[in-house]
Amino acid sequence: MAEYDYDLFVIGAGSGGVRASRVSSAYGARVAVAEEYRVGGTCVIRGCVPKKLLVYGAHFAEDLKDAKRFGWQVPIDCAFDWATLRDNVLADVDRLNGLYTQGLENAGAEIILERATVTGPHEVTLASGKKITSKYILVATGAHPHIPEFPGNEHGITSNEAFHLESLPRRIMIAGGGYIANEFAGIFNEFGSHVIVVNRTDVILRGYDHSVRDRLLQISLTKGIDFRFHAEFEKIEKLENGCLKVFLTGQEPVEVDVVLFATGRVPNSTGLGLEEAGVELDAKGAIKVDAQNRTNVDSIYAVGDVTNRIQLTPIAIREGQAFADTIFGGKPKTVDYGNVPSAVFSHPPIAAVGMTEGEARNKLGSVKVYTSDFRAMKNVLANRNERALYKMVCDGMTGRVVGIHMIGPDAPEILQAAAVAVKAGLTKEAFDDTVALHPSMAEELVLLK
Repeated sequence: MAEYDYDLFVIGAGSGGVRASRVSSAYGARVAVAEEYRVGGTCVIRGCVPKKLLVYGAHFAEDLKDAKRFGWQVPIDCAFDWATLRDNVLADVDRLNGLYTQGLENAGAEIILERATVTGPHEVTLASGKKITSKYILVATGAHPHIPEFPGNEHGITSNEAFHLESLPRRIMIAGGGYIANEFAGIFNEFGSHVIVVNRTDVILRGYDHSVRDRLLQISLTKGIDFRFHAEFEKIEKLENGCLKVFLTGQEPVEVDVVLFATGRVPNSTGLGLEEAGVELDAKGAIKVDAQNRTNVDSIYAVGDVTNRIQLTPIAIREGQAFADTIFGGKPKTVDYGNVPSAVFSHPPIAAVGMTEGEARNKLGSVKVYTSDFRAMKNVLANRNERALYKMVCDGMTGRVVGIHMIGPDAPEILQAAAVAVKAGLTKEAFDDTVALHPSMAEELVLLK
């Protein structure tokens, strides 16, 4: 008889957990996956996928206005129905949940729709009380939105609930300055809501190059988004009419319909029995792991946002793949966290890879910076003054491209290919020697001066 019930027990069926489960099962491992909510995780169920669909929907607001300049007779009063978009997005989430479930089952993994906690180096206990043993345990429980502590915070929502709003808020206050805050600010602004962004500092998108984040702030202000900097929440009161009265430091009270907290994400490690099992956590509650995704307990591993390395879906997937390849595939792998591309699906979007100008100057000393500040051809004909900005940061001594930062239409789509060049260590000369693809916005990358 087998020593354990399973070779691998995975807690959490998000991006990292699903990939680890499917690949491990393909290698012949006996795999079980416990998920207390829905298969697919944050990205598929309540994160990047439904949010990107909202972004697509929001873009039509400007596209319909611009269409008139291109000869299309669009009605002046073009109405938007939030419920239609919301329900279609949620239906697509259901579809993806089914596909992820089917993928796990087809790979031979057993899905257990219960909460599981770690009760030993080789043991988990389900919510029903059943105990299960496994040679390896992989924790892939992700993270959840952080909610700041102050009186009345229970009246606010997070990005999780934003996809389920019964009606479109006329006025929405968004707390935070990161990518989630700026993405939802753009979405609701395009839908016609009055958007107020509240941030403790005067810096948005910390970690991105100052040029592109300043450009986004400038464009967002032009679009009518209201920013309240150096402000913190004192309290929220719910009024009889259902509206929320928000009290901020250094500001007059503001009445809004919805308060959305987008103030970071916290690893889902509480209540899993990790500390009782001897697994070490850091000060923020993230599981400490080595390069092989192993905790200080030899049989327990962790991948994805619960480890608080880089909170991106593709990173969790790569970590899950590396785990399966290493443990069950006989092909030891580690994830390279250098030059990871990222995007902010704001209006317009931002995309970046590599070092910012400031980081490059601190690390390399000598740098050369090339920029292109232009209006996209479509914006010119549409009489839209919004300008794109592309920036390339190079090692001043070797010419190696160490960073590319962009803001403008389709920036994430363009950057993906350019990120390969940065990862490969190509030089500015390699870009210069590449013939431009004309007319396109992407050609600016090989014409930078």
